[in-house]
Amino acid sequence: MNILIADDHALFRDSLKSLLTAHDFEVVGEAGNGQEAIEMAWKLKPDVVLMDLMMPEMDGLEATRRLTAELPDIKVVILTAADDEAKLFEAIKSGAKGYLLKDLQSEQFLTMLDAINRGEPALTPRLARSLLNEFARQKRGVSGYQDPDALTEREREVLELMVEGVTSNRKLAKRLEVSENTVKFHVRNILDKLHLHNRAQVVGFALRNRMVEAKADSETE
Repeated sequence: MNILIADDHALFRDSLKSLLTAHDFEVVGEAGNGQEAIEMAWKLKPDVVLMDLMMPEMDGLEATRRLTAELPDIKVVILTAADDEAKLFEAIKSGAKGYLLKDLQSEQFLTMLDAINRGEPALTPRLARSLLNEFARQKRGVSGYQDPDALTEREREVLELMVEGVTSNRKLAKRLEVSENTVKFHVRNILDKLHLHNRAQVVGFALRNRMVEAKADSETE
């Protein structure tokens, strides 16, 4: 298994690399932030990216969203000190295949990596229970409930541009300086979170609920 390590602490990266190489995993690269992780993933095509959450320039959640949208064959596993259920849920929704804490025993950590290699999620029993409980809670909620606050900052940027009249993937990608696949990923998330079916409905919903204001100089397609 080829692994890319993304963590802003060089000493931790060195220690983790030593552990992995001692157990026959190949570390093909090391990144110090989320943007570097994306660039190196495109170049090196690792099997797995071990992704920290708190990093400068681009955090692990945003990098995970980008990677899973642009390079879906690469498995992203969060490796973090943040024992935070909200971050766990957001990471899994962002496409991560696992969420591991840095205080794991080495043997358990390596066992989880082997599970990833077999196509299984990398979650400790406690975190798996938390995830299942959250999914059950959401299922018990009111069907079709629309929560504008569920949108991420980037999704709101996409929404604002759509309200301005920038609705094609190509133009959205150009304005945001991302790939069209990344745009598709964000639009799909917006539709899912607002329980809507198309972009016209999204724009109407945003205006009715005053999520953003339409601009007089809006761009037409």
